[in-house]
Amino acid sequence: MADVPPADVVDGVRERASVVLSELAARGAQLDASGEPRTSWVDGGQYDPRRADARKAAFDRDGFLVVPRFADAATVARMRAEMDALADTWEPGVSVVRFSTDASQLQHQARSDYFLDSADRVHFFAEPGALDPASGELRVPKALALNKAGHGLHVDSASAFGAYARSEPLAELVAALGWRDPVLPQSMYIFKQPRHGGEVTSHQDSTFLHTEPRQSCLGLWLALDDATLTNGCLWVRPGSHVEPLRRRFERNSRHFGDAAAGVPPDPSAPQMVFKELAPPAGAEHGAGARWEGALPDGSWPLPCAGLFAAGFAPVEVRAGDLVCFPGLLDHLSLPNHSAAARHTFQLHLVEGPGAGVRWSKSNWLQYPPGVGFPHVPRPACQTPQGGRPREEV
Repeated sequence: MADVPPADVVDGVRERASVVLSELAARGAQLDASGEPRTSWVDGGQYDPRRADARKAAFDRDGFLVVPRFADAATVARMRAEMDALADTWEPGVSVVRFSTDASQLQHQARSDYFLDSADRVHFFAEPGALDPASGELRVPKALALNKAGHGLHVDSASAFGAYARSEPLAELVAALGWRDPVLPQSMYIFKQPRHGGEVTSHQDSTFLHTEPRQSCLGLWLALDDATLTNGCLWVRPGSHVEPLRRRFERNSRHFGDAAAGVPPDPSAPQMVFKELAPPAGAEHGAGARWEGALPDGSWPLPCAGLFAAGFAPVEVRAGDLVCFPGLLDHLSLPNHSAAARHTFQLHLVEGPGAGVRWSKSNWLQYPPGVGFPHVPRPACQTPQGGRPREEV
């Protein structure tokens, strides 16, 4: 029997969330009407929100944007069908790597070539709760054991995922939000399985997708099922996108060595490590530093008083809706103890060299030498007549 909270508890959380989000929208409308200069998250430029695209004004103000009905039912169905076919090829006996976002991440992913080699391929990762801790054997049918598939679903332009990543609506939206030279390093299909889909602890996406000299990660979270309070919808902390990056997940120089410094590799060391970052001079890390990689006290189960007290709000969406947020936004999702799956396709892009931004060489995700990240095409309104698509970088 699924462990679903009583309906009155769910309704109470939904009502509280409605109040929080309504107040956020009201404050935002006042700020927009005031004409106070707004700072663009992606490049730091300032603009008048009264004269800007309303989507960008809201995104830069609140740190997230919901675009209803971004993908039609046919696109959603094609993605799900394609993933069903891909998942059917997974052989758990060959590779069973658990995926987690808490402290055990270093134990499972940081010592795994299978994880590193997934950068431009499609690899599968299991739910921790789907495996017997003693034997490593699956406790549930294979189709219900998967946590995610990643991280190169977007690479093949002929696939449902690759076509979506290069679609005109997506290109137009990304340009409207202010990205000038967007490239696509990563994509993930998250299953959030019924009854045992795990939590995703508080984090910032730029921890894993770091760029220099500034952060430029944009997360595009597409719901392939209705995402609700009971099956693990996204929770965001509005306004936290202006806080500094708290830590990085990067390649461990001890493991890989440093030829320039004369440091030999040490295969016994973890391949990746978390590097804690001190706040910039004169700045604070913000509240999120207290629960980074975990959850605020009192987060679960519903009514989630601890999450509301920490400034988080749930974002319930329908299948086909898109949630956009920058790489510094503090966000999480709770376990799925319901009988309903919560599939999502998550695309992450960053600015490329054309915007003066570099992909960090110490990021865990690196494509093979000579293979570049695919570009998001320029939207039709920005493509010069007779111009050619941009090359991969």
